Order: sequence, then C-alpha cells, then structure tokens
Amino acid sequence: MHKSISYGRELRLLTPSHFQTVFSNPPVKAVTAHITMLATPNELGHPRIGVTVSKKRAKRAVDRNRIKRQIRETFRLSQHKIPAFDIVIIAKQGIVEQDNAALRDTLNYLWRKLAKRCEQYQSRS
Repeated sequence: MHKSISYGRELRLLTPSHFQTVFSNPPVKAVTAHITMLATPNELGHPRIGVTVSKKRAKRAVDRNRIKRQIRETFRLSQHKIPAFDIVIIAKQGIVEQDNAALRDTLNYLWRKLAKRCEQYQSRS
C-alpha cells in the first residue's frame, strides 16, 4: 500500500480553535527570514497544516494565493515525512519578493527541519 499524496480536508486546520491550540504553546518551531512554522503534536496519526498570509505581508490577493498554493503543494509532497503534528505556517515580511522557485526551496528546507525537530520532540517526551 503506498501512501496517498492528496491534500484533503483532514489535512487542514479548519477552525480558529485548531489554530489557537498551536499558537498557545508550540513545542516545535522552524524559522527562516520569510516563513515561520509552529507545530504541536496531535493524536490523529497524520500532520495537518494551517496557513496564514496576512494582507500586511502580501497586499494583493494573487500574491497571497500564490504563496498559499506553494505552501500547500510542498506540504502535499512532503507530508509522509512529517510526524503527526498540527502545523501553522506564518508568512513574514518580504515573502512576496520570493519567486516560486525560491519559495519552494525555502519551504522544502523548512519541512525537513520541522520533521526532524518533531521527531526529536516525540522521542524526548
């Protein structure tokens, strides 16, 4: 049985309370100049993501959507390497200047870093 690489509803943080849980005390973080990832373990057996790209960081809707699309796509492709954590991705200042290739590189680097830290966190607790 191969793992599916779809991106269904069950892989998303859907309610404000889901987001709040992660924001309140994330034990695992991965950060670059343009993106912050916060993660909290969940009991679901798979990772979930929530994406925040504020208008302050990306004025135009096309930019916000492009950034979110890149985030979701890189997550879809690397989700099987990530432990069961709820992850919130926050876009930071200057993210709009990143083209798609640079954004993907940054994201792939962050997914690897986050996966490693999540595993370390799990083995400690």
